[in-house]
Amino acid sequence: MKFKHLKKSVLAALTIMIGLSTVLAGCGAKKDNSVQSIKNKKELVVGTSADFAPYDFQIMKNGKQQIVGYDVLLAYEIAKDMGIKKVKFVNMAFPSLINELQNKKVDIVMAGMAYTPQRAKVVSFSESYHDGGQVLLVSPKNKDKYANIGALKGATLGAQQSSEQEKIGKKLKGVKLVTESSNNTLTQELRNGSIDGLITGEDTAEAYAKEHPDKYAVANNISFKYNKKESATRVAVRKDDKALLKKINATISKDKKNGTLNKLYKQAQDIQVANNK
Repeated sequence: MKFKHLKKSVLAALTIMIGLSTVLAGCGAKKDNSVQSIKNKKELVVGTSADFAPYDFQIMKNGKQQIVGYDVLLAYEIAKDMGIKKVKFVNMAFPSLINELQNKKVDIVMAGMAYTPQRAKVVSFSESYHDGGQVLLVSPKNKDKYANIGALKGATLGAQQSSEQEKIGKKLKGVKLVTESSNNTLTQELRNGSIDGLITGEDTAEAYAKEHPDKYAVANNISFKYNKKESATRVAVRKDDKALLKKINATISKDKKNGTLNKLYKQAQDIQVANNK
């Protein structure tokens, strides 16, 4: 009888301990309020680098600089699906974006950014919302200068710092690579003849060539090998912001299926062309 009583007491004690452990574990678990915090402040803050048209670029409107582009249009779609009307864009140098995201200066990053294994260690990436190849932007007189990748030996090429293009440039043998934080600076250097070519996204290069056919052209015969996963553009969020990532992916998936993404991209291209007429 005493043994049975003792057994019951031990079982009861164990039950209480397990219950307490569960409660304490629940209390210690970090609550994901990534979506709610944005709703509370009624504003989505987006980190960007506005020098990568048609994704992010600046135009003068009503006497003021305004950030526009594909990322901007999609950011408003994401905010709308969260019930948020206001979106604030914080413009900074591309290499600083992830640090500012980690330091909670911005809620998300949208800057034509692609997945890389290094970035994925510190941030989480959304589904892709645009895919594109990597090409070489040159002056029109050099459009047919390079017969193949090997012919680039001895050339001075530009690439944006911390980008997929920089990664490609570093693998090219016999090429001098010049990197800058701003794509605008690099296109200016190409125009001035300081560099022979600029490694950049296919869409971006084609836009420059279309807007300024007397200054830029996409090099024939040059198409860089690239990792499709690492060239597709994505939204970056903090690792713990799983609820926010889920919301972003839902918007991208929806807008991909209903054709909105294609419409937004075309709209961004139209803005870019109209701004440079």
